[in-house]
Amino acid sequence: MAHCHCPGLKIEIPAGARRIVLAGNPNTGKSVFFNHFTGMYVDVSNYPGTTLDISYGRYGSDVVIDTPGVYGISSFNDEERIARDIILSADLVLNVVSAAHLERDLFLTQQIIDTGVPVIVALNMMDDAKRMGIEVDVDRLSQLLGVPVIPTVAVKKEGFDRLKAELFTARPGHATPGLEKELNQLLNRVGSRGEALLVLEGDPVIAARHGLEPDTRREEIYRRRRERVNAICQQVVRETSRGASVATTLGRWMIKPLTGVPILLLALWAMYKAIGVFIAGTVVGITEETIMQGIYEPAVRQFVEQFIPQSSIPGAILIGEFGLLTMTVTYLLGLLMPLVVGFYFFLSLFEDSGYLPRIATLVDRLLTSIGLNGRGVIPIILGFGCVTMATITTRLLSSDRERKIAIFLLGLTIPCSAQLGVIAGMLATLGPQYVALYALVIFSVLVMAGTLLSTLLPGKSADLFIDLPPLRLPRLDNVLKKTGTKSYHFLKEAAPLFALGALIISTFQVTGILEFLQNLLAPLTVGWLNLPREAATAFIMGIVRRDFGAAGLTDLALTPLQTIVALITITLFVPCIASILVIFKERTKKEALMIWCSSWVAAFLVGGLVAQLARLFSPANGKVQVLPVILVFAALTLAIVGMCMFLRRARPTTNIPG
Repeated sequence: MAHCHCPGLKIEIPAGARRIVLAGNPNTGKSVFFNHFTGMYVDVSNYPGTTLDISYGRYGSDVVIDTPGVYGISSFNDEERIARDIILSADLVLNVVSAAHLERDLFLTQQIIDTGVPVIVALNMMDDAKRMGIEVDVDRLSQLLGVPVIPTVAVKKEGFDRLKAELFTARPGHATPGLEKELNQLLNRVGSRGEALLVLEGDPVIAARHGLEPDTRREEIYRRRRERVNAICQQVVRETSRGASVATTLGRWMIKPLTGVPILLLALWAMYKAIGVFIAGTVVGITEETIMQGIYEPAVRQFVEQFIPQSSIPGAILIGEFGLLTMTVTYLLGLLMPLVVGFYFFLSLFEDSGYLPRIATLVDRLLTSIGLNGRGVIPIILGFGCVTMATITTRLLSSDRERKIAIFLLGLTIPCSAQLGVIAGMLATLGPQYVALYALVIFSVLVMAGTLLSTLLPGKSADLFIDLPPLRLPRLDNVLKKTGTKSYHFLKEAAPLFALGALIISTFQVTGILEFLQNLLAPLTVGWLNLPREAATAFIMGIVRRDFGAAGLTDLALTPLQTIVALITITLFVPCIASILVIFKERTKKEALMIWCSSWVAAFLVGGLVAQLARLFSPANGKVQVLPVILVFAALTLAIVGMCMFLRRARPTTNIPG
């Protein structure tokens, strides 16, 4: 008898028995294979240092060991660490792969092949792939991987007889190009190709076992592996309409630019009509004007004035222009809550239907140009709900470089749901040319900032690696539950900050500080932005919460151009206090301070440029010419993107030797 050579894992292996290891991504049907091979002869062993149990059993005179479902093998979590150790000790690996998600699953397959372990692939869920209109050239896939590939349908036991017959034809496959020289140099010091690979990938545990420093080329190796997998999939996967359902066909249309962009624009148009027109106009007209300002505020003022005169300092703070009991409650419940509920309702629809990851896939190429990949659209879309939470979710991105870019763009260009609702409501009263100007300027700033950061920060965007769930009709109860939960969390977080903001502004007003600040900022607000002096109040309010500042603009008498300038400035203005605190937590103090200061500069610079360009291009009759301003920003964006592309081409590339 011998023990399995997995550190600390005690599995009795009969002398001469082969270790057959099952490996695969989560939800590939791996457990069906394990049960079929082992039958009733199953045992369980706890993996030391974890709460995870490892199943193993006899298959003839050999032993089959199951591993947790993982997307890669390394030391990122217990599941990957266990899978890594067991796979490296295998005599052969039976890799279960979903034919319906080949591009996702083959990354693990290629990583296992790179370790040099003999591999045989069970291409499972062939029936699901057929229903999704996906055809896989199995022979070509086997040829490109360099290992046997057996098509199966596990739930029906289809292909199992052939798999058993050919199980021991498993062999080492074709490794990712460009690794051989480095691996051979490390083999003399490590003794195992698999462990040499993981040292190259920067696995600290494996490197420490051999007294080595972990290498720093993980991202480069992962990128090469992803490129190889993508190239394989392009050769072996073919989409067909034969047998595909309507949902599958529609899902495909959603991720192809030619059809996906119109579908996305249609979805955004419906969202704008519902939130920006119906809710911001009709619903808010009832909640803010009829209920809050017509009924609630007079009743509160009448009640409080029985005890405290409104002309007194406490009265001004409680029921004055920026009163804690009047303006704060009206803004929060009458103006913002209907807009927030509407936004979260649409976000929940997109999420529950499976459309959200398809948006990520559709915009992958665009986001790659600004240093992210399609996965970056998830924090961006979440940012339209709450920038604070979206900043935390940037942890899901592949590299520190992507997290830096995403956090900066979130803080600079993405309005939260409440702010977006106010913006949509104010835009709805203007002409389409002003809406186009606002959208293009904000989009231009996002593209310019992202492109500059992508050029200045070393590295490259990781390839998109995301599941596309089946497209389905959203369940109304799920959508309403998500909407209610997210709206409640918004109210819980926003109420104290709104109260704090109202208290600060009211205190500033009664002490004269507000007028002093308005005069201090007048060269910016009046001279540069061409806005009323009182607009400074909205910017001061925006420091507490962006939506609080945006709501403050609704009380000002602004021309259409002033409205656009104010909205652009307040959108690009500093993130709210909660977001800034999270940015300081997620990044270094130096980086967080740079992000904060940059948003101040960008907001006033861009807002002022729009105001000054509009003044420059407006004729003597005073009619604002919007088109020239749009063309100038488009030209500026193209110039910066072109310059950055030139600099990227001129920059020397770093490759793995070999």
